[in-house]
Amino acid sequence: MSDRADLLESLRAAVAEGRAPSPADLTRLALVTDPMVLRKAGKLLARLEDAEGLRPLRVAVLATCTIGSYEQILRASLVSAGVLPELAPGPYGMFELTLATDPFDGVDVITLLLDETAFLPHDWAATDVDGLAGHLEARLADLRGLVLSAVERCTATVLLHTVPLPAQVRDSVISWRARAALSKAWAKLNEGLLDLAAQHRQVAVTDLVSVLADSPHAARDDRLHRYGDLPYTDGALYLLAREVRRFAQVRAGLSRKVLALDLDNTLWGGVLGEVGAEGVQLGGLYPGNAYQEVQRTASRLRDQGVVLVLASKNDADLVDEALTAHPEVLLRPEAFSAKAVNWSPKAGNLREAASALGLGIGSFVFLDDSPFERGHVEEELPEVVVLAADGDPAHIVRTLLAQGWFDVAELTETDLARPELYRSRTLRNDFAGGFGSSEDYLHALQVRLVVEEADGFAVARVAQLAARTNQFNLTGLRFDEAETGRRIADPDHLVVTFAVADRFGDEGVIGAAWVDRSDAEWHVDNLVLSCRVLGRGVELAIAAWLARRAHAAGATALRGRYVPSKKNGLAKGFWTDAGFTGEGDGAYALALDSDTGLPGTPAWINLLEGNEVAR
Repeated sequence: MSDRADLLESLRAAVAEGRAPSPADLTRLALVTDPMVLRKAGKLLARLEDAEGLRPLRVAVLATCTIGSYEQILRASLVSAGVLPELAPGPYGMFELTLATDPFDGVDVITLLLDETAFLPHDWAATDVDGLAGHLEARLADLRGLVLSAVERCTATVLLHTVPLPAQVRDSVISWRARAALSKAWAKLNEGLLDLAAQHRQVAVTDLVSVLADSPHAARDDRLHRYGDLPYTDGALYLLAREVRRFAQVRAGLSRKVLALDLDNTLWGGVLGEVGAEGVQLGGLYPGNAYQEVQRTASRLRDQGVVLVLASKNDADLVDEALTAHPEVLLRPEAFSAKAVNWSPKAGNLREAASALGLGIGSFVFLDDSPFERGHVEEELPEVVVLAADGDPAHIVRTLLAQGWFDVAELTETDLARPELYRSRTLRNDFAGGFGSSEDYLHALQVRLVVEEADGFAVARVAQLAARTNQFNLTGLRFDEAETGRRIADPDHLVVTFAVADRFGDEGVIGAAWVDRSDAEWHVDNLVLSCRVLGRGVELAIAAWLARRAHAAGATALRGRYVPSKKNGLAKGFWTDAGFTGEGDGAYALALDSDTGLPGTPAWINLLEGNEVAR
């Protein structure tokens, strides 16, 4: 049985049993590039309902053309990201009316499928390119108004794309000068589409034109276009669906944080133990330049917040010498937040690295040239995305980047600082070994907790925490940027951020709470906290601050919930540890009758509010 047939059979079995496909099958599905396989997978997965482990996502699909196989390809692509999509295609021929009037209640993403007919007049004069350019500007303004109107009526994000200029339009203009003017006008149209992302937080744009330019898939089949108003081939629809999947992955908080890298024949050519540091292929001409580009790409990812882990079967001293002394190495030892250089199985090393960093193993991407090592990790750690670095090294960078495993909605200060934060964590763990008691260690850490009401500048980071935090996530409610922004502006709600620093560095904003304060009893709708700060009493200090803040405002009680999931068992005892009383069915309460009954801040934590830090 071929690998594709085996994947489809595994998906068929999962659907028949009413369960989510395995993590390994989701990764296999994400790596499929054959649109026909995705069409078949999408038809199978249409029968999957309420699969535990997949995050629900309601997606409206509005098109200026016939969508054809897009629904099946899109469904398969979205499931591969770990979401269970409910797709709602808009009525044919009613694109503008639907976008202008539909309330989109309960919709998470509105994805637009655009072709040139959204912008070109039915008939146009090849001798009047200036007039055509003016028409394109007017149609862009119409679409802009429709999109911005839609996001004002709902909490969904509108995802649209740039539009390729069809060859028959371009080549109908026989004057080279006029043809250049037409291309310029079309480029300006696409520039305007891309600019929509900067005009509203609920708008995102993918550059389909550049994606198509870098792929082997033709954008158009002329016969299908004329026969069924299908302006895009299945290959082009696959590329667009892949971009939508990348966006949905970000929105659902399912992007990866860690890149674990092998060394031999991955970050350099050759086996270090056989050829020595001077003999590895790195830099210069091919293939050394290909391996150096892998290192350069990994360095760029690190600069944007991806945590690098070194996972190599090698002699540790020899590796340190090569990383330090080789003049062409771009990833020096300090680039890695954790290193596992030994002769132990890599699956165990990755598991230990995840534990040391305080991250779930499901946040890892593993790049290795050895089929044996990849197979062992896939078998032992199916949650890890495993990528192949064997074959032609010129293709490794494309393999690493094509699926957008590390995408984020936008970079925050915490993202940029993350690699050093996790490197500090390993230093902190080493530091802990020199103390007689945990309390002595905690006092020596000099922990500082800064609490601050969120403002517009914090929306992106707070929404990111809601989407990506799983282990300490009390209720599972994932407030996106739109809802978080609304709550910040609403006096009946409180959105607050928590930042932590200690002697080893500033962790940045590591937690957030969404509180309903519309009546005499305050309700904590959700509280999320990065697991990298657990064990320092930060969560207890947060509970104490919330209780004091509610008491000072005259609230009679502070209430919260714990809704169990497969991943948040770590937070199960939070409310009782903080002094709250259980009321059954996951509900907890703390009476605020007097100051004496309020929980206290751990003695080793210096708790400050934002205005105190400013002073």
